[in-house]
Amino acid sequence: MTTSKRGKSKAKQASAPAKPEERIRVVAENRKAFHDYDLLERVEAGIVLTGTEIKSVRASRVNIRDAYAQTRDGEMMLHGLHISPWESGGPWNHDPTRSRKLLLHRQQIAKLSLVAAQQGLTIVPLRVYFKGHHAKVELALAKGRKQYDKRRAIMERDTSREIARALRQRG
Repeated sequence: MTTSKRGKSKAKQASAPAKPEERIRVVAENRKAFHDYDLLERVEAGIVLTGTEIKSVRASRVNIRDAYAQTRDGEMMLHGLHISPWESGGPWNHDPTRSRKLLLHRQQIAKLSLVAAQQGLTIVPLRVYFKGHHAKVELALAKGRKQYDKRRAIMERDTSREIARALRQRG
């Protein structure tokens, strides 16, 4: 190991401090999306919220079941996300179902909107969560399932559960 003039080793100078793992706390999950759609590609996006909205999200008062994302004027917007009004908000409370801006890079927005438009796909939110101190939304490009596809998925899930249960009992 070589040392510099001041006696500190170069190996210690080159290494950066390790970044602690960011804690993820899921606030809302769209389980219906896993049943109604075939999920193709997933993307993490930030979400722009007001003061009373962030308080309601921290209290897990969010419903994302009927939400979807669309591109408007080069920006990705989330529609149909219901965030309940804050109890103590008073006149400063927010509109529960207003459209909210998503924070994505321009290239990501262009790619998602192009693929969704060309292939007839939908952009649906899968979950709302906190990563560190920031509210995030996990989006997915999704293709709608037909009724027979839904039944097939349920049947496959049930058979895999039965197989796993039989293996646990056997072993």
